[in-house]
Amino acid sequence: MIKLVGLKNCDTCRKAKKWLESEGIDFQFHDVRQDGLTREDLAGWAKELGWEALLNKRGTTWRGLDDSVKEGVDEAKAIDLMVEHPALMKRPVFVTPKGVLLGFKQQQMDALCQL
Repeated sequence: MIKLVGLKNCDTCRKAKKWLESEGIDFQFHDVRQDGLTREDLAGWAKELGWEALLNKRGTTWRGLDDSVKEGVDEAKAIDLMVEHPALMKRPVFVTPKGVLLGFKQQQMDALCQL
């Protein structure tokens, strides 16, 4: 089964949920605000995707952080920040039996259909 990790109010996550349902693909939704994120999950995803890809520096949550917090971000600090502020994680993340996918574009849709 696929795990869709994101935010229930995120437009892209809602589109992904609707698409998975229309394709008849079984999935479990994990809301990062409600259900939280673990360091272990984030570390595994960062290892596979790269922590830079996983950290959303374009969103309002990042912009709202104090500049001293944003300075010198490395993998460990990025993971700590995403655990503390789950909206900092780019989304959606698809956890599949064959690996982890980030984002919801044609490439991810094609990969999900091949599972």
